[in-house]
Amino acid sequence: MTLTDPSDPKTEARAIHESEVTLAQVMLPSDANSQGNVHGGTIMKLVDTAGGIAAIRHARRRVVTVIMDSMTFLQPVYVGDLVTVRARLTWTGTSSMETEMRVEAEDVPTGRITHTSTAYLVYVALDDAGNPCPVPPLRLEREEERIRWEQAEARHHYRLAARGNQS
Repeated sequence: MTLTDPSDPKTEARAIHESEVTLAQVMLPSDANSQGNVHGGTIMKLVDTAGGIAAIRHARRRVVTVIMDSMTFLQPVYVGDLVTVRARLTWTGTSSMETEMRVEAEDVPTGRITHTSTAYLVYVALDDAGNPCPVPPLRLEREEERIRWEQAEARHHYRLAARGNQS
């Protein structure tokens, strides 16, 4: 079976909006240090969860995280903030998918929303035996999606070069 086999719903091209995920969670004292700042690891876990769900929605298969590009925390997140992670696919390869996550923190009483982080993670789809398997291509519908694809393609080539694999 090929990636473009129209008889297999797992390999038909899918639009980015079909797999987008929004995950929201209120930050509690157990998520933070004694000063009330939420741990970076708590945010990273939410990012990986949202990205993984978007990748599973796209591939309709189990996935594993293989790469997390650096994540910069632009602003702190505090206990009581509503953290929202928006995940969407930006690129697909043969078995891998890049997802972009935008993290925002809302001070709910004031309504003030702050962009706190952006991260890119790569997931690989797995077959029933746990081996990498093909994923559907992305159907790019808007110019913004094409631009994001090109940026993701550049990150993909950079990652390969950083590993010493020039393919």
